[in-house]
Amino acid sequence: MKKRKLIYSLIVGLVILILLGITGGSYYLVSYAFKPDPTVKSGPKGKVDKKLLADQNWLKKQNYQNWYEESATDNLKLRAIYLPAENKTNKTIIVAHGYKGEAMHMARYIRLFHNLGYNVLAPDDRASGQSQGKYITFGWPDRLDYMKWIKQVIAKKGSDSQIGLFGVSMGGATVMMVSGERLPKQVKAIVEDCGYSSIESELSEQLKQQFNLPKEPMITAARIMGTIRVGYDFGKGSSTKQLEKNKLPIFFIHGDSDTFVPTKMVYENYKATSAPKKLWVTKNTGHANSYNNHPKEYQKRVNEFFNKYLK
Repeated sequence: MKKRKLIYSLIVGLVILILLGITGGSYYLVSYAFKPDPTVKSGPKGKVDKKLLADQNWLKKQNYQNWYEESATDNLKLRAIYLPAENKTNKTIIVAHGYKGEAMHMARYIRLFHNLGYNVLAPDDRASGQSQGKYITFGWPDRLDYMKWIKQVIAKKGSDSQIGLFGVSMGGATVMMVSGERLPKQVKAIVEDCGYSSIESELSEQLKQQFNLPKEPMITAARIMGTIRVGYDFGKGSSTKQLEKNKLPIFFIHGDSDTFVPTKMVYENYKATSAPKKLWVTKNTGHANSYNNHPKEYQKRVNEFFNKYLK
C-alpha cells in the first residue's frame, strides 16, 4: 500500500513538474517573442548597415510629417511618418516594417518610393518606434490598424487616391494579412517581401532553430499564454488564410537562402491566392536582403508592378 502511494506521489509530482515546465517555458517564449527590445535594431547586418544609416540620415533631413491614429483595438496611440512626393500625386505607398523594427528602419524603402514619385506613409506598429503598446503583435491585430491608416490616407489625400501596400519580413506578413480584409477600392496592389505564412509557423520554426525544441506542446501552451498576456490568439494570424480571400494583384519576393523566414513559406503564400500574382525568388540572398543584393533589379520590378496597377 505504501509502495502504491509512493508511486502515485511520484507520478503526480512528475506531472506537476512537467506542467510547471511547460507553463514556465510558454511564459518565456511569449516574453522572448512578443516583448519589444529597444536594444535590437531591425535590418540586415554587416556592410549594409552603412547604407541603412545613410538612408536614415537622408530621411531625417526630409520634410516629413507625423501622422497619428488610434489602434483598432486596445486604445493605443499610433504614429506614422508621412513623406509627400516632390511633385503632387494621388499615389501613396504604405510601408510596413519588420520584426522589432520601426518606420525609421524602413528608410531605404521610403527613399526608394519617394524617388519613384510616390507619397509614402510608414507607420510604427504597436509597441514599435513612437507608437504605444506593450507587445509586438506580429501583424494580426495590426492588420486592422492598417485599415485605419488606409482610410486616413483617403480622408486626407482624396477619394481619387491610388494606394499600394508594401512590407518586408513581419511587414510582408502584415500586408498579406491586410489583403484578406474588405479593402477600400483605392487600394490597388500589394508587394510583400519575405513575409511568413503564419505566426504559428514562424514561431515554431524559431523554436526549433534557436532552442532545438519540437513544436508541441510548447506552441499550444504559448497560444494560451499569449491570449492571456498579449490579448489575442496568435494561432489565428495566418497570411495564407487571408490570401485565400485576397482579390488584389500581389507580388511575392523572397531570398533563396532565407532561413529566418524559410524560403518554402513564399511558395505557400503564392499558392494560397488566386488573384493576379508574381513571384521573384532572389539568388544567393538571405532574409530581408533582396533589395540590398539586387538594388537595380528590385527597383525595376517593384516599380513596374506598382505602375501597372496604380494609375
